[in-house]
Amino acid sequence: MKKKFVRCVIKGKIETGIVEEGTVYRLEGALFGDAAKGPMLGKIEDVESFLPPVDPSKVVAVGLNYRDHAIEVGLPIPEEPLLFMKPSTSVIAHGDAVIYPRGMTERVDYEAELAIVIGRECRGIEPSEAKEYILGYTCANDVTARDLQTKDGQWTRSKSFDTFCPLGPWVVSGIDPSDLEIKMIHNGKVVQHSRTGNFIFPVDVLVSHISRVMTLLPGDVVITGTPFGIGPVKKGDILQVEIEGIGTLENRVE
Repeated sequence: MKKKFVRCVIKGKIETGIVEEGTVYRLEGALFGDAAKGPMLGKIEDVESFLPPVDPSKVVAVGLNYRDHAIEVGLPIPEEPLLFMKPSTSVIAHGDAVIYPRGMTERVDYEAELAIVIGRECRGIEPSEAKEYILGYTCANDVTARDLQTKDGQWTRSKSFDTFCPLGPWVVSGIDPSDLEIKMIHNGKVVQHSRTGNFIFPVDVLVSHISRVMTLLPGDVVITGTPFGIGPVKKGDILQVEIEGIGTLENRVE
């Protein structure tokens, strides 16, 4: 059954809710347990601000998971998932600003990605078991200081600035992630457009592979790679990640 879980400020209070047909209901029980719909909190239009849909201990990212993107950046097709990390301090919500770290970098890029949200402690599992450990999916923007990525020869600094991991607007459970349309819309223009069916490594393989390297905890996030069409941003730009069955994550660059 499809559900939308949201964290937000509504009517002056921080709430965790379930969204149904444009209405927000209080979540009763536990997000990572037996979540149930409680009393109505208001309409989605009553939300004053969104919070990151989860508070991850870590964000595990997958590089070069679309063949066309690997070709675009001139790197070989990986034989197994290529992993890197983004710190929890890089996470921001739908509607928050991406801060351009001026004086540190001369090129910041957008990267539209599907994000997996882990629902149960996950260690050493098989791909066939992965579905049991996933709470749901959300939109992500793997913001990257491209010049620093090239300069450093590894990706930690370029991926880790505060505000470089927008997530949201909510987590959607009960959907099939195997062939979702994904877009990046940059100032109203579609600049990335693909489908998750073009992944080199699908969701179940990614979760299994990562779980054999590190324990994934409830609320941890796996971002699954970006398609062809990466490009630079500047102050004032509006970035929208739109994923079929989930919604649109929007952030402004400041």
